Amino acid sequence: MGRPGQAPQKNSRPVAPQSGLAKGPAKRQAMMGGEPDDADIKTPVRSAERVAKALARAGVASRRDVELLISEGRVALNGVVLTTPAVKIGPCDILTVNGAVVSDKEPTRVWRYHKPVGLLTAHKDPKNRPVVFDHLPDGLPRVISVGRLDLASEGLLLLTNDGELARALESPSTGWVRRYRARAYGHATQEKLDTLKDGITVEGVRYGAIEAKLDKVKHAAADIDRKGPANIWITVAITEGKNREVRRVLEHLGLKVNRLIRLAYGPFALGTLPIGAAEEVGPRVLREQLVGLVPPETLPKGDKTGGLLLPKGQSPPRYADRGAPRRAAAPAEPPKPKEYKAGWAKPKKKNPAHPSKPARKGPPKHRGVDLTYRSAPTRPAGKGPAKPR
Repeated sequence: MGRPGQAPQKNSRPVAPQSGLAKGPAKRQAMMGGEPDDADIKTPVRSAERVAKALARAGVASRRDVELLISEGRVALNGVVLTTPAVKIGPCDILTVNGAVVSDKEPTRVWRYHKPVGLLTAHKDPKNRPVVFDHLPDGLPRVISVGRLDLASEGLLLLTNDGELARALESPSTGWVRRYRARAYGHATQEKLDTLKDGITVEGVRYGAIEAKLDKVKHAAADIDRKGPANIWITVAITEGKNREVRRVLEHLGLKVNRLIRLAYGPFALGTLPIGAAEEVGPRVLREQLVGLVPPETLPKGDKTGGLLLPKGQSPPRYADRGAPRRAAAPAEPPKPKEYKAGWAKPKKKNPAHPSKPARKGPPKHRGVDLTYRSAPTRPAGKGPAKPR
């Protein structure tokens, strides 16, 4: 078995993992029909799993990207470079990627990221276009995306360090709704959008039920009859998330989408997250929302999060810099003395408070409430009725 620092050797066969429950005397005694001793019973070992699944669970990459890493000769098992992903590994095997040993799986973490327009959701692009993972804020570990947003789309993009979770959330079987807000140009009515509830087939591709709501229609100023094409805002909810699904479906209805924003992915919403910023989802929220999607032993503990991460080169705004810029304060002018005409009564000058006068004692005053008020005392019996005040 190779060591972490040993150079990988090609054209060699990886060491097969050994598994079993009983070995040595316990196994011989079990074959003879007897009961093994407690000292001879071995602890059950974890079953072997495929290398692609192991690397995805460790957050190295998705299964599809792991297969690409293996084809490039960047993955080694026990010092032997792998040439196929059809290899299983055990708990005692040493797995390396680019010469670095892959550590055990860390607790699952999820971030909300506000993807801007003009970035491709990929780690690298053959055409050298800007990609998301080159523009992430500082402070993020090795993460992968949950699904994708095309180059011209913006909005919420979930990031995680758990490849298995990313694969599970991308599957339509989870039933998580992806909610978008689209701005399109053309003709549309709510009755026309309601036809998408039963699904639609576009160029041989079948799309499931889509919920679309017409939010706003703005015609041109010259369109007095309101019969021409208009700028339309539509809220779209889908559950499949196929490639360019929203754009292709709306274009099939005669609408040209010129802006597309993802507002929510399941229970996670974009909210007021700044463009290009990322914010970690709290561990308590993950424990509540990811039940059944993540093994219990990998769920995060505690309630502490990493907080808000701003884009590179951007600092948090100071309190005085928030909102619209403030105007410079005008220089203060001395108050003009009031003029009194002949025959007018002048006000008396108020004497300043005596310096030795003690400070007022008692409960503080509250606006609209008199805390010193007490009801009038009752008169003793036989004294007659109380005089009116």
